[in-house]
Amino acid sequence: MSYQEKHTKGFISNFIKSFWEFETCENECYYEILPDGFFDLIFEIKNGQITKVSLTGVWTKQIQISIPKNIKLIGVRFKLISAEYIFKKSIKELKNTTTNLPTNFFGCENFDFGNFEKFTDSITEKLKYGLKNLKEIDSRKFELFKIIYDRKGEISVQEISERTFWSKRQINRYFNSRFGFSLKTFCNILKCHSSLKHIANGKLFPENNYYDQAHFIKQVKQITGSTPTNLYLNENDRFLQLTTIQTT
Repeated sequence: MSYQEKHTKGFISNFIKSFWEFETCENECYYEILPDGFFDLIFEIKNGQITKVSLTGVWTKQIQISIPKNIKLIGVRFKLISAEYIFKKSIKELKNTTTNLPTNFFGCENFDFGNFEKFTDSITEKLKYGLKNLKEIDSRKFELFKIIYDRKGEISVQEISERTFWSKRQINRYFNSRFGFSLKTFCNILKCHSSLKHIANGKLFPENNYYDQAHFIKQVKQITGSTPTNLYLNENDRFLQLTTIQTT
């Protein structure tokens, strides 16, 4: 397989974390996807043609997937605020699953899927244009997601509430109605995901704000379904994110 990723910059980075491209070879691939605190728009390309467009929800547990041979996948990794301001809908029903979209979604039939740089430039401009036409974005939500992603989940619900002038009860109601889980769950997912780079490098002790080693192991296993040791071993490249961390 081959993999590349391009991170966003500037204003659009408040809505999109990155673009990625994954290409299989002569064999079907089987992987487990671990929760990362984002959701993805994925274009499946075969012989230069779009064969499928899909939208994932947010993973709150590990998911097993298979990718057919000789397939290229190009994805847009969205931050949660994009559900409301780009897709304009709740993605609660998509939690831990995906839905298929029309193959002309976002006018993607006009994108150059043979050139990753051109693709990312085209979709960035299209999304920027759409965001310009939005009515005012709720400053509480904008600040909330900026803080949580910047801190990689290492912040208490109380501090978030105080900094956004938004009650904990209202925030959790918003998260459960829009995404299907609580703010605390979201923070725990981000914190665990940020540990994957350390784990991939063999650092099996807590680098982030965990109480102790036992708490770290318990949290990682609760979210990924595996212990830090099993994630590090990554037998048969089972965990896709750990494999791609090592290839970028």
